[in-house]
Amino acid sequence: MISHEEIGVSRETFERLKTYVELLKKWNPRINLISKSTLPDVWVRHVQDSVQISNLAPKPCKIWGDLGSGGGFPGLVVAIMALETGTPGQVFLVESDQRKCAFLRTVIRETGARAEVINKRIDEVKGLNADVISARALASLSNLLEFAEIHLSPNGTAIFPKGVSWEKELIEAQALWSFKHHVVKSQTETGPVILSITGVSRV
Repeated sequence: MISHEEIGVSRETFERLKTYVELLKKWNPRINLISKSTLPDVWVRHVQDSVQISNLAPKPCKIWGDLGSGGGFPGLVVAIMALETGTPGQVFLVESDQRKCAFLRTVIRETGARAEVINKRIDEVKGLNADVISARALASLSNLLEFAEIHLSPNGTAIFPKGVSWEKELIEAQALWSFKHHVVKSQTETGPVILSITGVSRV
């Protein structure tokens, strides 16, 4: 069993995360919240990966928007960590699938996480004006920047984990968008990175 030190959180936060993981394992066979193949490695592949995303975000943060939340990574982990750190003040989990929303609300209830579920398509949600937005395994970088244009505050930061083809996505996005970016190597996998993006505007 992994420890709270390995994940990089306090004992109290770790207990809440354990509640989350137990619910995930219970619900996953019915709803497919995460890939079945990654379930045995959920603590590193999903939880620790989300912790590193949370740690990269500027602080303090009032509003965090997690787009296409699915099983709640990283948004729910961010909201659970915020119970102790006090930042972000509010996390919005945007998810169009009703069953996944039911799962997210169950975790929020059981852990006390400071988060609100928005059961709509991302393009149907009015601008969140978020200080930080995140999206994990959702769409190409160009498409994600369209969402960032709508939901990110003018001085906000978008944090997008990307796989091994991230450089190709970056070049394609730069043809359509103007933005500043910072690349951080993933701590949990070799190859993938986390892109921290600011100043998004159309070319």
